[in-house]
Amino acid sequence: MCQGPGPLPVVQVPGRRAPRSVRPSPPDRNPQPVPALPEEEAESGVRGAPPTVPDGKQPRPSRCLRIKAARGGRAERPLLAPRSLPNMSSHCGLSAWVLLALLGVAQSAGGQISCHSVVPRSEWKALASDCTASLTLPVRYVVISHTAGSTCDSPASCEEQARNVQRFHVRQQGWCDVGYNFLIGEDGHVYEGRGWNTKGAHSGPDWNSKSIGITFMGDYMERVPPKRALRAAQNLLACGVAQGALKSNYELKGHRDVQQTESPGDQLYEIIQSWSHYHQ
Repeated sequence: MCQGPGPLPVVQVPGRRAPRSVRPSPPDRNPQPVPALPEEEAESGVRGAPPTVPDGKQPRPSRCLRIKAARGGRAERPLLAPRSLPNMSSHCGLSAWVLLALLGVAQSAGGQISCHSVVPRSEWKALASDCTASLTLPVRYVVISHTAGSTCDSPASCEEQARNVQRFHVRQQGWCDVGYNFLIGEDGHVYEGRGWNTKGAHSGPDWNSKSIGITFMGDYMERVPPKRALRAAQNLLACGVAQGALKSNYELKGHRDVQQTESPGDQLYEIIQSWSHYHQ
C-alpha cells in the first residue's frame, strides 16, 4: 500500500523567526449558565418577563421576541408558527421553531392544558356587565346550547356576532349581561361571556346557579359545527377542570335535556352525546 509523503519541512527564511505552533485557546473554566424558560411560560405558551441572568441584570430580548412584541395581536392566542410570520428572518424563524418545540415538550411532560384560546371581553368590545351573582366553584354541570341565529367564521364576524347576542340580551331581554358564560365561534375561538365565576342566564332558574352555559353561535339543526369549533369547546372544558372551575367528574348536558327547547340543534346534540362527560 502506498503511503503519502511525511510532514513538510519548515523552511527557515533568513532574518525571520521560525513560526510558532498555534495553540488552541483554553476552555472557559467558568461558563455562564444558559437561562432556563420560566415555568409559567412553559405552561401557558405566553412569554413573560425575560429570565434573570446570574449578575442580576435583565438581558435584552432577542430580535425575534422584539418583532413578536411589535406585531401585537391577541395575547391569549397560541403562538404563531414561523411560516405565518413573513417578516421574520430565517434566524428568527428557526429560533421560533425551537421555542415552540421546547414549549410543546414542557407541556407534554407536565400534562398541562392549554388555556390561552379565550378571547377576553375587552377584545370583542363587550358592554360592561352589571351582574353581581356568583357561582360556587367548582361547578358540577355544563349545559351546551346554540344561539339558533347567524353563524360567524372569522374573528371579525364572530366578535360582531358576540356583540349582537349581548345587545339582544341586555337591551331586549333586560338582563345584566350576555346570558352565556362562554360563546363558541366557527372561527375556532372561545369568546368570554360571563366567565367561570358569574352566574349565567341560559338554562332557567333551576340550572343557572349550578352550571356553566356554553353556546355555539349558529343554528345546528341541519348542519354540524366545524371541527375547529368543537375542538375549542372541548379544550375549554379541559381548561375548566385544570383551573378548578369544573369538577373533574362534571356532567355535560344538552340544553334540551334541562328545558323544553330544540337547542342545541339536532346535529350538535348528536355530537355532544358522544363526549365522555355527557349525561342526559
